[in-house]
Amino acid sequence: MKPWIPVAALALTLSPLAVVHPVRVAGHSMEPTLHSGDLRWVLRAWACPAPRRGEVWVVAGPEGEAVKRVLGLPGETVTWDGPDLRVDGHTLDEPWVVHPERGGAGRQACGEGYLVLGDNRPDSQDGRIWGPVPSQAMQGRLL
Repeated sequence: MKPWIPVAALALTLSPLAVVHPVRVAGHSMEPTLHSGDLRWVLRAWACPAPRRGEVWVVAGPEGEAVKRVLGLPGETVTWDGPDLRVDGHTLDEPWVVHPERGGAGRQACGEGYLVLGDNRPDSQDGRIWGPVPSQAMQGRLL
């Protein structure tokens, strides 16, 4: 047998992982949409169009990899006051949020980045604390 055949077979077997890879959800910040321990497939960022509002992405956060929902896009300003989230002054409809934040107010200009938040706002370390994440931090979109 030619020595390159097993190498070629291994490369063909692993090549789908260059585009799609599995990720295990850790934590409760995306409940009830995703639960800790859930296994999901992620399309790598280089194979995706630019993130759109409402999509769930894996991002490189300050404390490591995190799964969050994209809510603020480059150039936008996001404000929140209790459960209400506004993008450039327009209230955002968020059917995925079952547990909204009841207290607190804030404002975040996205600049060149994306504002990402967890669906379970009271139990989420996210863009309200980190600020916007740069496009390089967007690692892939959940399928």
